[in-house]
Amino acid sequence: MAQGLERDAGVILKANQQDVAGAAAEHKSTAFIDRLSLNEQRIKKMSDDVRAIAGLSDPVGEMIKIWRRPNGLMIGKMRVPLGVIGIIYESRPNVTSDCAALCLKAGNTVILRGGSESINSNRAIYNVLSQAVEAADFPAGTIGFIATTEREAVMHMLGLTNYIDLIIPRGGESLIRSVVENSKIPVIKHYKGICHTYVDEYADLAMAEEVAFNAKVQRPSTCNAMECLLVHSAVAAQFLPKMVRRFQQAGVEIRGCGQTAALCPGIRPATDEDYSTEYLDLILSVKVVSSLPEAAAHISRFGSKHSEAIITNNFQNGMNFLKSIDAACVYLNASTRFTDGNEFGLGAEIGVSTDKLHARGPMGLEELTTYKYVIMGNGQVRT
Repeated sequence: MAQGLERDAGVILKANQQDVAGAAAEHKSTAFIDRLSLNEQRIKKMSDDVRAIAGLSDPVGEMIKIWRRPNGLMIGKMRVPLGVIGIIYESRPNVTSDCAALCLKAGNTVILRGGSESINSNRAIYNVLSQAVEAADFPAGTIGFIATTEREAVMHMLGLTNYIDLIIPRGGESLIRSVVENSKIPVIKHYKGICHTYVDEYADLAMAEEVAFNAKVQRPSTCNAMECLLVHSAVAAQFLPKMVRRFQQAGVEIRGCGQTAALCPGIRPATDEDYSTEYLDLILSVKVVSSLPEAAAHISRFGSKHSEAIITNNFQNGMNFLKSIDAACVYLNASTRFTDGNEFGLGAEIGVSTDKLHARGPMGLEELTTYKYVIMGNGQVRT
């Protein structure tokens, strides 16, 4: 599969150019086109990720735990594939290869249904992957692809309870809500990524500046990018003017609370709607808070349980944040941009789950398995 992606990179890029041209003609945002676009470097990253997945340990058949009962029975929990997984996704063509490789490595069949905006790219990538899989003597259909862009196809797919074991949607909030509301099949999801970075009164401000800048600017179109910066009032006057200037020089629009506006004149006032918005763009909400509990309350109210970070040199404040914040990933002195299967050493990810049941955070191979009990005896009967 990895070799095929590299060999047919020209075919894939040509197909992607059609999709990008279509998005530009529809006046899609810069962030949208960035998510959609491929180049040689991104295709190389796709093939590298597939190779990384191939090199990971096979989770299927692993004995998670085993114990002996007083009657001599040996009871174990064995990892097994989930079965048939349906992936419904938008924009990013690399999802096609990531999801196909992860599902295959974990012993699952996958059915891919990408969005209309990336149909040409997805079809080209799927053709490469399916040819490679069949050449390796896997059954045709091990990787499935729904070529139609009609919405009715998704609705039909979401009712196939006898054939599909799990649905994973990847895309905007409206897509995910539609899938959840209409699916008769279990769904693992995250609605949006409203990620915060809290600069504590005990923060190393030079570190805070670098981490916050990376979290917002490095790739703002991703779900793990920072959407709101929280700053303790004790360091706001020292930290915010310089930080805001750096953001503005990088093209970031700042929307701030009254205290932020007083320190940084000319910025747009922030509203509750701003604090509730996943911008996926060079726009940032800023709020000054008086304490860690106030920061935590703001995150609880406006966060999406995705990724939250604290910058502090106070050990107790750091531990309190890590323990108390309800999110899939919580960070101490690091950028939220690391919430990614590849960065976590999982090879790639099927998605980032903000659910609490079965899987949470970046989903790798283990999260694409379930388990069964294996019981071994020597003639035991129950009395």
